[in-house]
Amino acid sequence: MSAADILDQWRAHLTDARRRSPHTVRAYLSAAQRIMAARGLEDWEGVASLEGQDLRSHLAARRSEGIANASAARELSALKAFIAYARAESGDPDPAAPRLRGPRLKKGLPRPVTPDEAVNLADLVDGTATEEWIGARDRAVLLLMYGSGLRIAEALSLQGRDVPLGETLMVTGKGGKQRLVPILPITREAVAEYVRLCVLPLSAKEPLFRGAKGGALSQGMVQKAIARARRALGLPDTATPHALRHSFATHLLSAGADLRSLQELLGHASLGSTQIYTKVDAARMLEDYRSAHPRVRKG
Repeated sequence: MSAADILDQWRAHLTDARRRSPHTVRAYLSAAQRIMAARGLEDWEGVASLEGQDLRSHLAARRSEGIANASAARELSALKAFIAYARAESGDPDPAAPRLRGPRLKKGLPRPVTPDEAVNLADLVDGTATEEWIGARDRAVLLLMYGSGLRIAEALSLQGRDVPLGETLMVTGKGGKQRLVPILPITREAVAEYVRLCVLPLSAKEPLFRGAKGGALSQGMVQKAIARARRALGLPDTATPHALRHSFATHLLSAGADLRSLQELLGHASLGSTQIYTKVDAARMLEDYRSAHPRVRKG
């Protein structure tokens, strides 16, 4: 058996047996391919023999290439799944993957998640779901909150008649106030994928996002999915559903968006509610300055 055969079998397992989304399959395959190439592995026994020290060494090499903590943690999750499968294929009576904790982020100023962390969160809730359509559902909800700045309640209030999504979406927020928000291509694709995979009938006047038993998806289920994903990625407790909306705002502000436009996109009743993001952005800028400027005394 060659490395290509192993990767083909791993792809088939993820796609057919585990019914993972195309996004997760690509990420897990890439992680498997990297470690096999780095270690010269050609059979399941070789993959099964990988231990915690091997993973530490591999992740250290990946970090030297410039990947962030969240991406390293996601790669570790993919490799653990790969090794566990290899051990089962090799007849190991205890096929559990090596125990190894993911990288931790530095504690400090509460901050929005980065764009990579937001996408990694969305992909991980997809990849760890019990059913393919549930993973696609959770990924779509998270990308709506991050990519369009929706409150969790606003994302869950969408109905079947709102799809297929266009480039913009009219959302009803607090106090019945309506606003127009942009829809990114990645978000449109995620929602379309959920609609395609959903095993429940979706009608025009019923909630778009459904729970496993057929009712409307609850905020609690989304919060639990994000909590599991952030632990796996080593993200802080501040990486909540609301943090995705918070990230949408701070990233737009950092890119030059004016406060009035941001107020409209967020659906804030007053400009004062939006101005908090200027303080957060300034605090992040000051922290970066202090850590990077050669003439700033550390400590």
